[in-house]
Amino acid sequence: MNIIENKSFQGERPLFASNNVQLENVKIYTGESALKESNNVNAINCVFMGKYPFWHNSHTVIDDSLFTEGGRAAIWYCDDLRMVNTRVEAPKMFREIDGLYIQNVKLTDAQECTWWCKNVEFKDVEVNNGDYIFKNCENIKIDNLTLQGNYSFQYTKNVEIRNSYLKTKDAFWNTENVTVYDSVIEGEYLGWHSKNLRLVNCIIAGTQPLCYAQNLIMENCEMKEDADLAFEYSSLIAEIKGSIASIKNPRSGEILADNIGEIIIDENCKKPGDCLIKVKDEVNV
Repeated sequence: MNIIENKSFQGERPLFASNNVQLENVKIYTGESALKESNNVNAINCVFMGKYPFWHNSHTVIDDSLFTEGGRAAIWYCDDLRMVNTRVEAPKMFREIDGLYIQNVKLTDAQECTWWCKNVEFKDVEVNNGDYIFKNCENIKIDNLTLQGNYSFQYTKNVEIRNSYLKTKDAFWNTENVTVYDSVIEGEYLGWHSKNLRLVNCIIAGTQPLCYAQNLIMENCEMKEDADLAFEYSSLIAEIKGSIASIKNPRSGEILADNIGEIIIDENCKKPGDCLIKVKDEVNV
């Protein structure tokens, strides 16, 4: 492997179509597409300040590096990319990537990040300003993600999340086959129009959660006081530890909780309208 160390580059495509190269302590200054169309690139202790450095690349490793704000839209149309121990200050990272592994990474301005990607794994990752993260992605595994950013996981498929804290409004809309374990989800309008969303040992906060959901499963979950008007027009099986502030017009299934503040079943309830709602062992509806 060709080693390039302690150098800097700028301008248009300075390392275009590089193959089998290792960058050590390299700085990419203002310019575009520094490593476009490259294969088998390792970047260690590097700084990326120019736009679009990794486009149409295969087999890339990025370790202990920095993407400044100027290094925006840095990694698109790639396969087999691994990023570890890295700080990303630039928005619009990760588009149309097949095989994306991220560990011990901090994304400080993750607007429009990770779109149309598949076979994705995030571990020990912190995300801020992450509006619309994971849009239209599939086959995702996540462990210990801290997320601040709204509209996350929209239109995703086949997702597993563990041990995470998600502060995100309008999360998991139009998703399919998502399971979340041992996590906290804070944000309004959670999981609308989802299919096969499963929440296990989770804490849910925010108004009007889990409406229009199909085949929603909740196991040993908690719902905060502001998680009111829940389950409107949803089909579900839910076991809630503690209280539910209010339930409105669930479509079908069964809900079990220790306490329920209010049950609203009115003329707008959609068929079959036969959801069984239980408080402890007593059937209320």
